[in-house]
Amino acid sequence: MIRQLIRVAFALLGVAIATSAPAQNYPSRPITVIVPFPAGGLTDVPARLMATLMAQSIGQSVVIENKTGGSGTIGVVVASRAAPDGYTLLANSLADTQNLHFTPIPYHPIDDFTQIGWITDGPPMVAIINAALPYKTLGELIAAAKANPKSISFGTSGPYSGPAMVLALLNKSAGVEIVAVPYRGSGDAAQAVATGAIQGVVTFYSQAKPLVDAGHVRAIAIAAPQRMAAWPDVPTFQDAGHVLDFRGFVGLAAPAKTPKPIVDLLSKHLNVAVQSDVFKSRMGELGMAAPPLAENTPEKYDAFMRAEIARQGEFAKLTGHALPAPVIQR
Repeated sequence: MIRQLIRVAFALLGVAIATSAPAQNYPSRPITVIVPFPAGGLTDVPARLMATLMAQSIGQSVVIENKTGGSGTIGVVVASRAAPDGYTLLANSLADTQNLHFTPIPYHPIDDFTQIGWITDGPPMVAIINAALPYKTLGELIAAAKANPKSISFGTSGPYSGPAMVLALLNKSAGVEIVAVPYRGSGDAAQAVATGAIQGVVTFYSQAKPLVDAGHVRAIAIAAPQRMAAWPDVPTFQDAGHVLDFRGFVGLAAPAKTPKPIVDLLSKHLNVAVQSDVFKSRMGELGMAAPPLAENTPEKYDAFMRAEIARQGEFAKLTGHALPAPVIQR
């Protein structure tokens, strides 16, 4: 009996040593952060700046690798199957809380990952209309949509996208039928508004602002709890009586079973990067914000992801394209 206890004790000690040794030496080589969207996009830009700043803090190269396709699912699959050693990470985002409601995917955004923390919150989505239209406010647009059902068209990034969800929420809240017109992306849809091909679109702030500044479109509502400092004169949807909070976000995650000491170390250096003045200034230009330091923990980010998946599931149902229940293909 004593010999058995001794053998068990040594076995447990060996496991402890095996799992702690990588953490003690970490990182001893470059870290890769997979971004499942193209370079220059709303996920890539904050992740790339974070990687540059984290490398300075953690003492190793942090390299961005763009693995695109499948509405952001291709890169997530690669990250989910990587070794849980802290050397392959994922820049996850709003898409990871939406995709499982619309299409079977070969991973679970919670079960197959260990969350590390937010890279950035935002940007919010903004309703813009062609500047030549007579409507000055969201209320005027809704009144016109009620008077002439289906006469107003808004672009979307397709039926499974954030713009489609916001439009569905607005249609339900206002009791109108603004027609959804799918484009390859919200940026393309915003350009279509600027040329007058469609009347409006709900797009991200960073895509809307250059068009507003150029005078091609008019911003009439922001899908956030409060007005933006950059656009103090643009009201929120809530100001017009429609409670819509729809913002992007970018976070950092590791494959499931990554040792906690590594996750904690990554969390520490993530916060060093995103709390820097350089990061905050650049993100502010894009309508994004660094998370509060006290809130940016692996535990709180995990809780947020779980809650956001449930919230996006309710929004997805309004589009009429959601799966009866999320399907994960293993």
